Amino acid sequence: MDAACSTQLIDGDGTFNVSGVDHFIKEVKLEECGLSYAVVSIMGPQSSGKSTLLNHLFGTNFREMDAFRGRSQTTKGIWIARCAGIEPCTVVMDLEGTDGRERGEDDTAFEKQSALFALAVSDIVLINMWCHDIGREQAANKPLLKTVFQVMMRLFSPRKTTLMFVIRDKTRTPLENLEPVLREDIQKIWDAVPKPQAHKETPLSDFFNVEVIALNSYEEKEELFKEQVANLRQRFFHSVAPGGLAGDRRGVVPANAFAFSAKQMWQVIKDNKDLDLPAHKVMVATVRCEEIANEKFAGFIANENWRELEEAVHSGPVSGFGKKLSSILQSCLSEYDTEATYFEEGVRSSKRQQLQEKLLQLIQPTFQDLLGHLRSGALENFKDAFEKALNAGEAFSASADVCAQSCVSKFDKGCEEAVIEQANWDTSKTREKLQRDIEAHISSVRTAKLCELTTLYESKLNAALSGPVEALLDGANDETWPAIRKLLRREGELAVYGLSDALSGFDMDEETRNKMLTDLENYARGIVETKAKEEAGRALMRMKDRFTTIFSHDSDSMPRIWTGKEDIRAITKMARSASLKLLSVMAVIRLEDELDNIEKTLTLALVNSTSNSATSKSISTIDSLASSTWEQVAPEKTLITPVQCKSLWRQFKNETEYTVTQAISAQEANRRNNNWLPPPWAILALVVLGFNEFMTLLRNPLWLGVLFVGYLVSKALWVQLNISGEFQHGALPGLLSLSTKFLPTVMNLLKKLAEEGQAPSTNTNQSSMNSSASAQSDVTTNGESSSSSSSGSSPAKSVPIDTSS
Repeated sequence: MDAACSTQLIDGDGTFNVSGVDHFIKEVKLEECGLSYAVVSIMGPQSSGKSTLLNHLFGTNFREMDAFRGRSQTTKGIWIARCAGIEPCTVVMDLEGTDGRERGEDDTAFEKQSALFALAVSDIVLINMWCHDIGREQAANKPLLKTVFQVMMRLFSPRKTTLMFVIRDKTRTPLENLEPVLREDIQKIWDAVPKPQAHKETPLSDFFNVEVIALNSYEEKEELFKEQVANLRQRFFHSVAPGGLAGDRRGVVPANAFAFSAKQMWQVIKDNKDLDLPAHKVMVATVRCEEIANEKFAGFIANENWRELEEAVHSGPVSGFGKKLSSILQSCLSEYDTEATYFEEGVRSSKRQQLQEKLLQLIQPTFQDLLGHLRSGALENFKDAFEKALNAGEAFSASADVCAQSCVSKFDKGCEEAVIEQANWDTSKTREKLQRDIEAHISSVRTAKLCELTTLYESKLNAALSGPVEALLDGANDETWPAIRKLLRREGELAVYGLSDALSGFDMDEETRNKMLTDLENYARGIVETKAKEEAGRALMRMKDRFTTIFSHDSDSMPRIWTGKEDIRAITKMARSASLKLLSVMAVIRLEDELDNIEKTLTLALVNSTSNSATSKSISTIDSLASSTWEQVAPEKTLITPVQCKSLWRQFKNETEYTVTQAISAQEANRRNNNWLPPPWAILALVVLGFNEFMTLLRNPLWLGVLFVGYLVSKALWVQLNISGEFQHGALPGLLSLSTKFLPTVMNLLKKLAEEGQAPSTNTNQSSMNSSASAQSDVTTNGESSSSSSSGSSPAKSVPIDTSS
């Protein structure tokens, strides 16, 4: 479309042409002008040549009246066009003429509305009037001017508009004479207009810049008219510059809001409301700035860089987040500033602030996510660094402080990189949460490490005390508890010293440290006490073991053979005394060096109580065992009460009685086996009755050889057949066994004699002597074996003996 092509802005019925105006603005590229544009309008009587003047002055193509068809209304409503060849961009409006017969005498509403509209939206208003109408009331548009001035008084802060009175068809009367009359009439109108209190003394010049020009007749002096119009056109170049015709830019609406402003202005005028330019300006700025802000907000959401940044933050921390996002925000806000720069400053700033707040509200969750990543990352780094420091053997408190400071510093640096220039967000809460998390982890590790240390030294105490204490109690004697106390003191001091040295790196208060060391000492005592209680529970078994060991073994720890020479009574008493010693040692816990009379009490009550000459003191001692506590011993230190000792001793005696009885039986059997000679009277009878036979043998030595050989053969058969061993299991089994072995044994013996008889005669005597010696040795050996076997296999015979000792 040509720049000079006109468009109807408002039709004759008062309807605003929205689509047409939008199309016009796009065609003339008005939106690109910002505040660098001017609006010129013209008003005046119908058929006064307004359109002709505009077409010649601005190069427009408004419809002109055809004089050959008669004088009638040409322009209906308000038309708009762009001036051709004038910079900056100048938009001109051609208003419907006033005082037209087509609307009638009383229909002046549209005239007033269009005049108010032109005054509200225009920088320059041309008032076209005939020269011969100057001094008249109606023809000079005085009522219309009065209405306009009166409305202007109700404006809050109207801008200064240029009113240019164009006198058409100038006569011979000089302009110098016409202008004062015209200015006087305008001043009278101004003075007659009712004014609010604030503008009672306000001069006309504060509201209007009044100029008067005169043009010759277009029909009579066309060339002169065009020359004068060309000169006037020059005044519209750079009209928005300071001092120009449109130099006051206080109330100018930005070019991209012109259509919206004009439409709203016309709607206010049509609704017969007072025209409030500042309120209207604020309203226009509010709507347009809000639209611009919404566009920029939507553009920010769709921004690819922002979307990538947001997606990256979901996965973890992003390096340079704050700088990148600040750049995107600044770009968005700069675009807003560029498009809204010409709107009312207060509204523009307010909407910019709202846009910034919306943008910050949009990105705040992402910022918080980033802080969360930084916090969790810093916490994990702290945990790793802290664990490595501890594994390297560094002191706990020192490594905790160093690692915490390092990780918090890294977090602070990350926060600095994440800070958005446009936001004043506080990261101290996240930092405090990180510090709380670090402190909680330190506390958790501290508790675990202290527990680990405590467990370690408790384990060492268990290993160092349990076995030795058990061994000492097993060999209970007078030095048992002193040895246990010494062991406890030594191992306890070593453990306490080790734990104290380990705790030096934890920087704990003295009270807590002393409590842990005291607890460790108590734990060591607890181990000894627990082990003592366990051993006390096995006291009976320990007593029987000790009794058996002492009773069944001699001083060289060799097993006893009851040959009949041992003093079983003394051995039994010694073994029971040792067992009683063990009982007295296990009866109470003696971790303090305190004396007690438990052993003496038990000895008097349990060992000496069976004496026939028991005194009243012994009876009193026996009565003392009928108690649940020991004298001079605290109940918590008692392991075996007196009553329990008495019961244990009774059970111990009953269970060891059989061992003593067995020993006595074995001793008696051994005595019987070793007593093989006949009684003395039998020996004497044999000597007396066998004297004759003995003398016969002496007179005939051959019988001695025969008897000697018979003796050797009998002895050999006795040894070979093991007669004493066979009869151990009874007479009948022995006879049956001998009957089966007798003949083979005799045959074997004869065979050996035959083999020896075949040897050389020189060796006969020597062999006979060797055989005799061997036989004698066999006899002796088998005799001893038989005696031992008989002694071991003799049935036990109960012999009365006092076993109470």
